[in-house]
Amino acid sequence: MEGQALLLISLLSFRLVTGQVSYTIPEEMGKGSLVGNIAQDLGLESKRLTSGKARIYSRDSDQYIELNRERGVLLVKERIDREALCRQTTPCALHFQIILENPMEFYTVTVQITDINDNAPTFEEGEIRFKISESAVIGAKFVLDRAVDLDVGLNDLQRYELKPTDNFALKLHNNADGNKNVEMVLQKPLDREKQEQISLVLTAVDGGEPQMSGTMLIVITVLDANDNAPVFTQQTYKATVTENSPKGTVVATVTASDADQGSNGKITYSITNTLDDVRKVFKINKENGEVTLIGNIDFEESQNFQINLRASDDGGLTDSCKLIIDVRDVNDNKPEINIMSKSNIISEDAKFNTVVTMINIEDKDTGENGKVQCFISENVPFILKTLANNFYSLVTDSDLDRERASEYNISVTCSDEGVPSLSSSVTLTLQISDVNDNAPVFERSSYEAYIVENNTPGLSIFTVRARDADWNQNARVSYILEDSSVNGVPVSSYVSVSADSGVIHAVRSFDYEQIKDFHFRVKAQDGGSPPLSSNVSVKIMIQDQNDNPPQVLYPVQTGGSLVAEMVPRSADVGYLVTKVVAVDVDSGQNAWLSYKLQKATDRALFEVGLQNGEIRTIRQVTDKDAVKQRLTVIVEDNGQPSRSATVIVNVAVADSFPEVLSEFTDFPHDKEYNDNLTFYLVLALAVVSFLFITCLVVIISVKIYRWRQSRVLYHSSLPVIPYYPPRYSDTLGTGTLPHVYNYEVCRTTDSRRSDCKFGGAGSQNVLIMDPSSTGTMQRMQSEKSILDEPDSPLEVRLL
Repeated sequence: MEGQALLLISLLSFRLVTGQVSYTIPEEMGKGSLVGNIAQDLGLESKRLTSGKARIYSRDSDQYIELNRERGVLLVKERIDREALCRQTTPCALHFQIILENPMEFYTVTVQITDINDNAPTFEEGEIRFKISESAVIGAKFVLDRAVDLDVGLNDLQRYELKPTDNFALKLHNNADGNKNVEMVLQKPLDREKQEQISLVLTAVDGGEPQMSGTMLIVITVLDANDNAPVFTQQTYKATVTENSPKGTVVATVTASDADQGSNGKITYSITNTLDDVRKVFKINKENGEVTLIGNIDFEESQNFQINLRASDDGGLTDSCKLIIDVRDVNDNKPEINIMSKSNIISEDAKFNTVVTMINIEDKDTGENGKVQCFISENVPFILKTLANNFYSLVTDSDLDRERASEYNISVTCSDEGVPSLSSSVTLTLQISDVNDNAPVFERSSYEAYIVENNTPGLSIFTVRARDADWNQNARVSYILEDSSVNGVPVSSYVSVSADSGVIHAVRSFDYEQIKDFHFRVKAQDGGSPPLSSNVSVKIMIQDQNDNPPQVLYPVQTGGSLVAEMVPRSADVGYLVTKVVAVDVDSGQNAWLSYKLQKATDRALFEVGLQNGEIRTIRQVTDKDAVKQRLTVIVEDNGQPSRSATVIVNVAVADSFPEVLSEFTDFPHDKEYNDNLTFYLVLALAVVSFLFITCLVVIISVKIYRWRQSRVLYHSSLPVIPYYPPRYSDTLGTGTLPHVYNYEVCRTTDSRRSDCKFGGAGSQNVLIMDPSSTGTMQRMQSEKSILDEPDSPLEVRLL
């Protein structure tokens, strides 16, 4: 049957719900019987019991009561015997807690067990014998063994009946503890001669429904006269014993006296307790009444004992008393720490006062010995909060950070206030789960890297690295190239970034002459949700390679016309003939140029400045020197390996143009001779077809290469270099000419026609000729036309 329910619910400030409900059921209910609808009485839905993994927490009550989560009811798990469970203690109740999780809740449940009349009064012995002297006086009392009824209340022992009542009557004495002493009182003198033995029946009756009883046979042997009974010096003795005292400890001594002599005055002491454990713990010396300890005493099991003592003489007369022994508690029990519910993992973003573990503390000692204080280890972001009597919860007290501490070993220690103090401890291991609260951090605030030009596309330049303090997926870093442009071109066409490793690769081959450096940004993004990211600036600097040969700006090499520098025969040592001007589009030492004289008609006559390219005479010009001088100048840069270019400088050693023209008219004949030689060589090589084809391919390739070089020179953005014509003004004052001369050479599409303009204040020293021309040039001092004929192969104008 379902008992009445009393519900008390209180809401605690830190969001933990507690409550109390009570039920009353009779003992001996069948297995599976309904105790109460716990879900309805607590105001909970049945599905909350299932989702919250509701369970019963108890140290000893879960063997009797079980929880049906689906129905939300409490059921009898095993048959409950109130007498076995509580003995004589009233009221008799089961106490346990119901624990729910997500969120954590617990409720205290009390099930009171009521008694039914299922036990009849019983006597320890079915028969008792007395030897009573016939001289016993009327009113003599004889103590009888009490009956014991395990039931309580109305179902307990209510009265005694003695039959027959010819000689004896029954007398009951109520004790302070509620029990009744049974005495048989002599009402009529005995006569051994009439009746040597008397048989009586003592019946004990309880008050239950139906009524139950037990009987004991009393056999009385009538003896000859013994008219003095033993008498105890006190009706109640009191003593105190400390728990855990060793066996053999003397607890107390009782004394009785008998006025008779001989055997009638010899007193024998005995313990008359029945059905309890007194005889297993104490014994009395039959001769001197000394009560000693023979068993173990535990204050937590029994706080006091009442021993019923009897003194009897050999004549059958007796007296009784009681010995009350109080057990003194000692601090012999450590606090017991019971984990009711706990979480093994908690998120690092858990809020304050999040419940992690619920603990129940129990100390079986009493008084100061049973008062318990609990504390946890220091320097942890948790505190213990008291929920109710001996119930605690471990809650968060500050922010958690998995990156600072991924695991906590929390030591919970509980100590009582006894002397000496006893304590217990337990260690709780709590894992901190990660949340994505840290963005990736690059190892450096910015990066700079170098790459040599003309690299292979796909070349690894360098690696950017970022680290994320989070864990697992939240710490997985991916690298992304942020969108930007370099000179209007997307940066992704220059470099790429490996998403996993952060390796930066060159997408194209770089040319230092086109781009010297560029910037871009790389983003590092983790795998959390939502993802966190950071970026870093990267600067790539292109390093120059010696991949461009020097380019000669002056003298200009023409295809047909011949340019010659004139040197008068009166020129002194150090006379400046001309200057070779060259540039190198590379940078640094790759652009450092040096000039050397490779070939010369007369090496003893000219030299070239190593650094400035100036061609000067190194001795006095004589009449023996040839008019036509051919110099080959090589220009080398300082790269590794070095690159070079050559230029041919024609020098005319003469004082007048006619002298020069007569010497240089031989050039066409030389050219004709070379052409004929080439023709014969081609005819000879034609015999060997394979060699001919090979040479032809080589010649075509060289021509194309030269044409492309000239186009590159034409379109290249070369730095502005001052134009130094021959006989330029020497700023250092060491030159031989004090005036500046400007020259302008104009070529026509017809190789036979040329236009030469020049101006100067002195003599004209530069001769421009078409090798195919056969005319003569006359020197003029004022501006006029030398050749008026329109078809003249050479036209010279003075400016």
